[in-house]
Amino acid sequence: MPARLTIRRRPDDRSARRPGRLRAAALGTAFVALLVPALGACGGAASASGDARLKWASSYFPAHWDPVVSGSGAQFRELALVYASLTRTDEEGKAVPDLAESWDYNAAGDRITFHVRPGLKFSDGEPVDAAAVKTAIERAQKQKNSALFGDLTSIGSVRADGLDATLNLTQVDYQIPQLLGERVLQIASPKASANPAKLDRNPVGAGPFVVDQLVPGTKAVLRKNPDYWDAANIHIDHVELVSAPDASTVVPGLRTGVYNFADLDPSQADAATEAGLDVFSQPGFNASNISLNVNKAPFDDDRVVDALRYAVDREEFVKKLTFGHGETTDQPFPKGYIAYDGQSEGAYPHDPARSRKLLAEAGHSPGDIKLDLVIPAEDPQAEIVQSQLAAVGIKVTIRIDKNWATPFFAKDLAFSLYSTTGRDSAVQTLTAHFGPNGPLNLSTPYEPDGFEEAVAKVRRTPLEAPGYARTLQEATRAGLRSRALIFTFSSPNLFAKSPSVSGLPKNPAHIDWTGVKIADAS
Repeated sequence: MPARLTIRRRPDDRSARRPGRLRAAALGTAFVALLVPALGACGGAASASGDARLKWASSYFPAHWDPVVSGSGAQFRELALVYASLTRTDEEGKAVPDLAESWDYNAAGDRITFHVRPGLKFSDGEPVDAAAVKTAIERAQKQKNSALFGDLTSIGSVRADGLDATLNLTQVDYQIPQLLGERVLQIASPKASANPAKLDRNPVGAGPFVVDQLVPGTKAVLRKNPDYWDAANIHIDHVELVSAPDASTVVPGLRTGVYNFADLDPSQADAATEAGLDVFSQPGFNASNISLNVNKAPFDDDRVVDALRYAVDREEFVKKLTFGHGETTDQPFPKGYIAYDGQSEGAYPHDPARSRKLLAEAGHSPGDIKLDLVIPAEDPQAEIVQSQLAAVGIKVTIRIDKNWATPFFAKDLAFSLYSTTGRDSAVQTLTAHFGPNGPLNLSTPYEPDGFEEAVAKVRRTPLEAPGYARTLQEATRAGLRSRALIFTFSSPNLFAKSPSVSGLPKNPAHIDWTGVKIADAS
């Protein structure tokens, strides 16, 4: 398949964030002093006594509210306020019922039927049924600006019969319940989604909240959805979601009550703790990598690729970029997760001397390899890479291209950076990074030997099968033989909240408001 078929941008991952966020300078105390009261005037005054109101400052405020366009990365957490899915994940990362109360496969494993809960409706009054599921899947597959089309290749067709949605698969795939959760299939009202542009401005779902007001890119005001299937366990009456103007304003806003919940930049963690706020991390699948195109020189030489692997000091990324709150990683899964492969851990330790030796064996003298590191915006990761490679004799020039996404997803670049929030289906994570047409594989159509069959074996293995974990880890091991990616560190899903907000469920990568309560802070 030609590489240019993957040119559609996936706006969901962290490379589409503000990459310079970690190095943003404080705006100045005078500006912050003016900004916080102004936000308080527009947000806090609406709170009524006894009203459980979540005031969330988000650094991932959705650019799109049509879930098909928004994609399956960090912004899905905010869209999950409005939309529900067939499944969701529990604290172990396993698929559990959401809009679907159950599901079952046929004996061959190439057909799955989801049974939708009876009596549900979208916030516009339209029924939540199998026809709505069919519309959601087909729209994600066919809409021109869909960011999800590549995630649904296992689904051939959908048959709707009342509350039963039957998916005919293109291959045996027991990953489907993991796949069709909040990241990939947030279901919109079919009536509303008939006009995608309007849906993008006026979201209509069957989730725990309903949008009352939306100021694009700035603010959303929501109220509890009494028709949500699990409304009895939603104890928040209203949500004010605002785009965090700058990392340095978040802690003052939390301290003064403008917000009571916020995404937190690691640079602000100490200040938040000193202010008496609850600082915590949610488990997740964040992983940053150095992306190489092995179809282009000098990375078509395995010795040069290995030289880069040994040149990388992962601890420096953690120390300088996450202020110690992140973790080093050499694979796209966190330790302790079912897909993490312990046998592959530490395969390429930091060893500059070995790196220089490999470069010499490949016929390169210090300074004769010159690389352009192309990134979308200023990013301190790039400077660390530049410094570490300089230490082994490779000269790196950082080049910023605001249209970076086009050459990256067209696989035209030779050398870049990418950070992902992962996926709920481990197979989806693996194929995105290592598959021949994976959107995060800069070296398309290259894939490591044995990877395709290893992934197919995982798909053929039921999730509850005794050998599932071993089979999945073997697929991870096969993927990590790829020469196209060097994983570096995992940034934390770091948050701060007022003590008035109770603890959140520890669902990996998700923000779940089920059971969360907000005490009256007046």
